[in-house]
Amino acid sequence: MQEGFTAQQASNLTNCTSHQLRYWDRVNLVQPSVQATGGRPGVRRLYSFRDLVALRVVRSLLDNGMSVQRVRRAWDYLRRNADIDGHLADVKLVTDGSTIFHVAKDEGELLDALRDGQLAFFVAIDNITREVEEDVTHFELDRDRFLSVLRDVEDDVLTEAAEAQEA
Repeated sequence: MQEGFTAQQASNLTNCTSHQLRYWDRVNLVQPSVQATGGRPGVRRLYSFRDLVALRVVRSLLDNGMSVQRVRRAWDYLRRNADIDGHLADVKLVTDGSTIFHVAKDEGELLDALRDGQLAFFVAIDNITREVEEDVTHFELDRDRFLSVLRDVEDDVLTEAAEAQEA
């Protein structure tokens, strides 16, 4: 595999325009990691394979209705908190068009990447599940107590009936 991909190659491989690549580089969204321009004219930008994956991810999020500002905030969060320095294929993102969720691999949690990793969805489901389990447990205890009282009453009635027949 070659050392790096030129901006033109990166543009062709990711379906991003050269203007998008320059803008995303300038705003520190996705910068070429093999060779950056550093703001110097005439220096060629060279992208790694990993950069191409990142460019496609950003492009995909934009194509699904996210704004550049939201994508940048989410990407900044992921850089700080997710293992995107590792293999990008392990990072899972979900979007509903208004926010970006990061599926935390180890914890099995869904985190809102636009709200500094605020836990979403699973907390509510966990709480609801716990509440239903508690309610079911209380119901079963109440039912068992009620059935026990009915058995005691039945035993008392049968005992009284037997005593009445003997007399």
